[in-house]
Amino acid sequence: MVRWHVSDPSPIARLRPKKAFGQNFLVNEGAIATIVGAALATQASRLLEIGPGPGVLTERLLADGRPLWAVDLDPEACELLQGRFADQTHFHLLQGDAVRIGLPEGEAWSVVGNLPYNAATPILARLLTEDIAWERMVLMFQLEVAQKLMGVPGTKAYGPLSVLAQLCARLTRLVKLGPGSFRPAPKVDSAVVQFEPRADAPSLAERRALLTVLHRSFAHRRKTLANNWQGTLSAEALSGVGLVSSLRAEVITPAAWLLATRKLLLHHPEVFPSQLP
Repeated sequence: MVRWHVSDPSPIARLRPKKAFGQNFLVNEGAIATIVGAALATQASRLLEIGPGPGVLTERLLADGRPLWAVDLDPEACELLQGRFADQTHFHLLQGDAVRIGLPEGEAWSVVGNLPYNAATPILARLLTEDIAWERMVLMFQLEVAQKLMGVPGTKAYGPLSVLAQLCARLTRLVKLGPGSFRPAPKVDSAVVQFEPRADAPSLAERRALLTVLHRSFAHRRKTLANNWQGTLSAEALSGVGLVSSLRAEVITPAAWLLATRKLLLHHPEVFPSQLP
């Protein structure tokens, strides 16, 4: 669900919320100040905004003076943004799907975005597994997704998204927001999560391999690793990479998953798609 803020009601009035894009506009002043402040409190030389909508968040980011690239799928939103900011030379608009649109190469980004609920996970997965450098990300999610990102082993929230995110970044939940913070009000709560890259994060190839291992291991949460890997890896092979076959995936720590993935890449490359290096 994409959500934006505006002090002057005219931009929101000119942009109809569309169910197809999951648009709900953020009207909570405190949350906007938190998001903008966190996104700008970094040495990144350029900004990437995902889902700018009517663009008053964009306006606040542009006031900082750094080059800003804004990505939006909604043609009407892009037309509005172009009309508002085309005269600012450090504003760059990219119309398309943030899951796959090409991004300009260069120095690391500070990324800010109110992510659409139906695309939040693939957008985040792209930011974590592709060669897109970033110094900080400040992203809004449905509360349930934010809880998964910060899930700990042995809990219902813990899963592949928890492992990948926590191995790649240090996570901080900045603010939780109820439906009343948006117009129109959604039916769920939301949360803003800040990501800062870990110096010891796995390589991009390891991250992609890790997702393959995690999706297979968590395929049936109530089943053991032996059952989820049946027909592909034996109990002995799992043990050889540090995974106890009688355990469920949800009890294994992120560090153990990374170690197991590295050993699988070395000793059992056949379990990975052929395009992996």
